[in-house]
Amino acid sequence: MNDRQRRRFDISGLIIAVGLAVLALVLRIDASRMQAAPAYARIGPEAAPNVVALGLLVLAAATAFAAWRGLTAKAEPADWPPVLIILGGLIGLILIIAFGGGFILASAVLFAATSRAFGRQALAVDFAIGFILALVTYLAFAKLLALSLPSGPLENLL
Repeated sequence: MNDRQRRRFDISGLIIAVGLAVLALVLRIDASRMQAAPAYARIGPEAAPNVVALGLLVLAAATAFAAWRGLTAKAEPADWPPVLIILGGLIGLILIIAFGGGFILASAVLFAATSRAFGRQALAVDFAIGFILALVTYLAFAKLLALSLPSGPLENLL
């Protein structure tokens, strides 16, 4: 008896498929409740969530099929230190923004933590790269698109 015959279906894959389907349903319900003024083309703000919901539903069906047939890959053990480093970076991002540090500093910290989690040892260089990327992103959103991002002392100087 080989591994494929022994494993009829993958229960974790089925759980993921159900989660995707539930998320698609929530998106669809939320999109149907959007109030929009009538438009000439009859495409309103609910179009994008409906497309995403349809995509999630297709992914749910494909995942359920693969799990039912036992076509999913064998799970590998998690490498927890990098996961915890990235989680620390996300917590740092949340705290920096919550205490008024701003988008640029918070994003630079997250970039440096993520780089460290992937094995890079040049923390100062990664922070500088993250700072430059976040600065360009902030300027593009705040100045070109006129969209607000969390501002702190650095953003107030710009």
